[in-house]
Amino acid sequence: MDLERVHFILDNKEKSDIFYQERPVWIQGINNNIAKVGFIDNFEERDVFIEDLYERNLYN
Repeated sequence: MDLERVHFILDNKEKSDIFYQERPVWIQGINNNIAKVGFIDNFEERDVFIEDLYERNLYN
């Protein structure tokens, strides 16, 4: 994922399924190329590189 896509997701009201290491996350904020994410399946938070985030392609 790139910074432009992250900004689009954060500025848009549409739901986006975002993942980090096969776990669903929500983006809490960004700082340069680092995103603070929260994991959907528990209360864990982590700072990760934006390029390590991805969206699942529903057509694959």
